[in-house]
Amino acid sequence: MLKTTMETLIILPVLGRPHRVQPVLESVETGTPEPHKTVFVVTRGDTAVTSANVEAGADWIVIRPISRGDYASKINLAYELSDQPYLFTGADDLNFHPGWLTHALAKMTEGIGVVGTNDLGHPGTKRGTHSTHSLISRAYADEYGTIDQPHKIYHEGYWHEYVDNELVATALKRKAYAHARDSIVEHLHPFFGKAPQDPLYKQFHTRMVQGRTLYQERRKLWE
Repeated sequence: MLKTTMETLIILPVLGRPHRVQPVLESVETGTPEPHKTVFVVTRGDTAVTSANVEAGADWIVIRPISRGDYASKINLAYELSDQPYLFTGADDLNFHPGWLTHALAKMTEGIGVVGTNDLGHPGTKRGTHSTHSLISRAYADEYGTIDQPHKIYHEGYWHEYVDNELVATALKRKAYAHARDSIVEHLHPFFGKAPQDPLYKQFHTRMVQGRTLYQERRKLWE
Protein backbone atom coordinates (compact mmCIF):
# COMPACT_ATOMS: atom_id res chain seq x y z
CA MET A 1 0.00 0.00 0.00
CA LEU A 2 2.76 2.45 0.90
CA LYS A 3 5.26 1.34 -1.70
CA THR A 4 5.98 3.94 -4.36
CA THR A 5 8.82 5.47 -6.31
CA MET A 6 8.16 8.82 -4.62
CA GLU A 7 11.11 10.15 -2.68
CA THR A 8 9.73 11.04 0.78
CA LEU A 9 7.04 9.47 2.93
CA ILE A 10 5.32 11.98 5.21
CA ILE A 11 3.92 10.08 8.19
CA LEU A 12 1.05 11.71 10.07
CA PRO A 13 -0.12 9.85 13.19
CA VAL A 14 -3.53 11.09 14.29
CA LEU A 15 -5.70 10.26 17.31
CA GLY A 16 -9.06 11.77 18.18
CA ARG A 17 -8.70 14.82 15.94
CA PRO A 18 -10.78 14.24 12.80
CA HIS A 19 -10.99 18.00 12.29
CA ARG A 20 -7.23 18.13 11.67
CA VAL A 21 -7.11 15.62 8.80
CA GLN A 22 -8.13 17.96 5.98
CA PRO A 23 -6.14 21.03 7.15
CA VAL A 24 -2.87 19.18 7.64
CA LEU A 25 -3.29 17.31 4.35
CA GLU A 26 -3.87 20.62 2.55
CA SER A 27 -0.81 22.08 4.27
CA VAL A 28 1.35 19.18 3.11
CA GLU A 29 0.16 19.50 -0.47
CA THR A 30 0.56 23.28 -0.53
CA GLY A 31 3.96 23.31 1.12
CA THR A 32 5.48 20.25 -0.54
CA PRO A 33 5.78 20.41 -4.32
CA GLU A 34 8.64 17.91 -4.18
CA PRO A 35 7.90 14.20 -4.81
CA HIS A 36 6.24 12.73 -1.72
CA LYS A 37 3.52 10.48 -0.39
CA THR A 38 1.42 11.25 2.68
CA VAL A 39 -0.01 8.58 4.95
CA PHE A 40 -2.08 8.92 8.11
CA VAL A 41 -1.68 6.30 10.83
CA VAL A 42 -4.96 5.74 12.67
CA THR A 43 -5.79 3.81 15.83
CA ARG A 44 -8.28 0.99 15.20
CA GLY A 45 -11.69 2.08 16.51
CA ASP A 46 -11.08 5.80 15.95
CA THR A 47 -14.02 5.90 13.56
CA ALA A 48 -14.29 9.68 13.34
CA VAL A 49 -10.70 9.97 12.13
CA THR A 50 -11.19 7.09 9.70
CA SER A 51 -14.27 8.82 8.26
CA ALA A 52 -12.32 12.07 7.94
CA ASN A 53 -9.63 10.24 5.98
CA VAL A 54 -12.25 8.81 3.63
CA GLU A 55 -13.78 12.25 3.08
CA ALA A 56 -10.36 13.78 2.42
CA GLY A 57 -9.38 11.03 0.00
CA ALA A 58 -6.29 10.35 2.10
CA ASP A 59 -4.23 7.18 2.46
CA TRP A 60 -4.10 5.64 5.90
CA ILE A 61 -3.01 2.55 7.76
CA VAL A 62 -4.47 1.21 11.01
CA ILE A 63 -2.71 0.20 14.20
CA ARG A 64 -4.16 -1.77 17.10
CA PRO A 65 -5.15 0.25 20.19
CA ILE A 66 -2.49 0.74 22.86
CA SER A 67 -3.40 1.57 26.45
CA ARG A 68 -1.06 4.57 26.53
CA GLY A 69 0.50 6.79 23.87
CA ASP A 70 1.01 5.18 20.47
CA TYR A 71 2.89 7.87 18.54
CA ALA A 72 6.17 5.93 18.35
CA SER A 73 4.40 2.73 17.33
CA LYS A 74 2.57 4.55 14.54
CA ILE A 75 5.80 5.98 13.11
CA ASN A 76 7.50 2.59 13.32
CA LEU A 77 4.61 0.81 11.60
CA ALA A 78 4.64 3.22 8.66
CA TYR A 79 8.40 2.74 8.34
CA GLU A 80 8.00 -1.05 8.33
CA LEU A 81 5.28 -1.00 5.65
CA SER A 82 7.00 1.39 3.25
CA ASP A 83 10.08 1.60 1.06
CA GLN A 84 10.68 5.31 0.44
CA PRO A 85 14.30 6.40 0.93
CA TYR A 86 13.27 9.27 3.26
CA LEU A 87 10.65 9.46 5.97
CA PHE A 88 9.29 12.46 7.84
CA THR A 89 8.00 11.95 11.36
CA GLY A 90 5.02 14.27 11.34
CA ALA A 91 1.84 14.90 13.31
CA ASP A 92 -1.65 16.26 12.74
CA ASP A 93 -0.91 19.69 14.25
CA LEU A 94 1.66 20.93 11.75
CA ASN A 95 1.88 23.67 9.14
CA PHE A 96 4.31 22.83 6.34
CA HIS A 97 5.93 26.01 5.01
CA PRO A 98 6.88 25.98 1.32
CA GLY A 99 10.47 24.86 0.79
CA TRP A 100 10.69 22.87 4.01
CA LEU A 101 11.51 19.59 2.26
CA THR A 102 14.02 21.09 -0.17
CA HIS A 103 15.92 22.66 2.73
CA ALA A 104 15.85 19.43 4.72
CA LEU A 105 16.99 17.24 1.82
CA ALA A 106 19.88 19.66 1.17
CA LYS A 107 21.26 18.73 4.60
CA MET A 108 21.00 15.00 3.93
CA THR A 109 24.62 14.68 2.85
CA GLU A 110 27.00 11.73 3.17
CA GLY A 111 27.00 10.34 6.70
CA ILE A 112 23.86 12.20 7.74
CA GLY A 113 20.76 10.16 8.53
CA VAL A 114 18.60 12.51 10.61
CA VAL A 115 17.82 16.11 9.64
CA GLY A 116 16.06 18.36 12.11
CA THR A 117 13.51 21.01 11.21
CA ASN A 118 12.46 24.31 12.76
CA ASP A 119 9.01 24.21 14.38
CA LEU A 120 8.98 27.95 15.25
CA GLY A 121 8.14 27.07 18.85
CA HIS A 122 10.67 24.95 20.70
CA PRO A 123 13.80 27.09 21.30
CA GLY A 124 16.07 24.16 20.45
CA THR A 125 14.61 23.84 16.97
CA LYS A 126 15.50 27.48 16.34
CA ARG A 127 19.05 27.09 17.71
CA GLY A 128 19.64 23.83 15.88
CA THR A 129 20.05 21.66 18.99
CA HIS A 130 16.70 19.85 18.87
CA SER A 131 14.08 18.66 16.40
CA THR A 132 10.48 17.85 17.22
CA HIS A 133 9.75 16.46 13.75
CA SER A 134 12.59 15.13 11.62
CA LEU A 135 13.49 13.84 8.18
CA ILE A 136 15.13 10.40 8.44
CA SER A 137 16.85 8.37 5.76
CA ARG A 138 15.75 4.77 5.45
CA ALA A 139 19.41 3.76 5.18
CA TYR A 140 20.01 5.22 8.66
CA ALA A 141 16.97 3.51 10.18
CA ASP A 142 17.88 0.21 8.53
CA GLU A 143 21.48 0.32 9.69
CA TYR A 144 21.06 1.65 13.22
CA GLY A 145 17.50 1.63 14.49
CA THR A 146 17.23 2.99 18.02
CA ILE A 147 20.20 2.65 20.34
CA ASP A 148 19.09 -0.86 21.34
CA GLN A 149 16.41 -1.90 18.82
CA PRO A 150 17.23 -2.62 15.18
CA HIS A 151 14.76 -1.55 12.49
CA LYS A 152 12.91 0.92 14.70
CA ILE A 153 12.87 4.70 14.34
CA TYR A 154 11.51 5.41 17.81
CA HIS A 155 11.73 3.54 21.11
CA GLU A 156 8.15 2.53 21.89
CA GLY A 157 8.52 2.83 25.65
CA TYR A 158 7.86 6.56 25.41
CA TRP A 159 4.19 7.50 25.59
CA HIS A 160 4.90 10.40 23.23
CA GLU A 161 7.22 13.14 24.51
CA TYR A 162 10.99 12.54 24.43
CA VAL A 163 10.95 10.16 21.46
CA ASP A 164 12.36 13.10 19.54
CA ASN A 165 15.01 13.83 22.19
CA GLU A 166 16.34 10.28 22.01
CA LEU A 167 16.32 10.29 18.19
CA VAL A 168 18.37 13.49 18.06
CA ALA A 169 20.72 12.51 20.90
CA THR A 170 21.60 9.14 19.38
CA ALA A 171 22.03 10.63 15.90
CA LEU A 172 24.38 13.26 17.36
CA LYS A 173 26.36 10.52 19.10
CA ARG A 174 26.68 8.74 15.75
CA LYS A 175 27.67 12.02 14.06
CA ALA A 176 24.70 11.52 11.77
CA TYR A 177 22.61 14.60 12.64
CA ALA A 178 22.26 17.88 10.77
CA HIS A 179 19.84 20.73 11.35
CA ALA A 180 17.97 22.69 8.71
CA ARG A 181 16.82 25.94 10.33
CA ASP A 182 15.23 27.07 7.08
CA SER A 183 13.14 23.90 6.95
CA ILE A 184 10.06 25.23 8.71
CA VAL A 185 7.41 22.78 9.85
CA GLU A 186 5.44 24.88 12.28
CA HIS A 187 4.05 23.17 15.37
CA LEU A 188 0.50 24.39 16.01
CA HIS A 189 0.55 23.51 19.71
CA PRO A 190 -1.34 25.27 22.53
CA PHE A 191 1.94 25.51 24.45
CA PHE A 192 2.94 28.09 21.84
CA GLY A 193 -0.50 29.70 21.73
CA LYS A 194 -1.27 28.26 18.29
CA ALA A 195 -4.15 25.88 19.07
CA PRO A 196 -6.89 25.40 21.64
CA GLN A 197 -6.57 22.80 24.37
CA ASP A 198 -8.14 19.38 23.84
CA PRO A 199 -8.13 16.10 25.82
CA LEU A 200 -4.87 14.92 24.23
CA TYR A 201 -3.02 18.18 24.83
CA LYS A 202 -4.17 18.11 28.46
CA GLN A 203 -2.14 14.90 28.89
CA PHE A 204 1.02 16.79 27.94
CA HIS A 205 2.45 17.29 31.43
CA THR A 206 1.80 13.69 32.52
CA ARG A 207 3.45 12.39 29.36
CA MET A 208 6.37 14.77 29.83
CA VAL A 209 7.10 13.32 33.27
CA GLN A 210 6.97 9.77 31.90
CA GLY A 211 9.12 10.64 28.90
CA ARG A 212 11.72 12.58 30.88
CA THR A 213 12.06 9.77 33.41
CA LEU A 214 12.54 7.12 30.72
CA TYR A 215 14.96 9.33 28.80
CA GLN A 216 17.13 9.80 31.89
CA GLU A 217 17.17 6.04 32.41
CA ARG A 218 18.07 5.28 28.80
CA ARG A 219 20.62 8.02 28.09
CA LYS A 220 23.40 5.91 29.61
CA LEU A 221 23.02 3.66 26.56
CA TRP A 222 24.57 6.30 24.30
CA GLU A 223 26.48 8.67 26.55
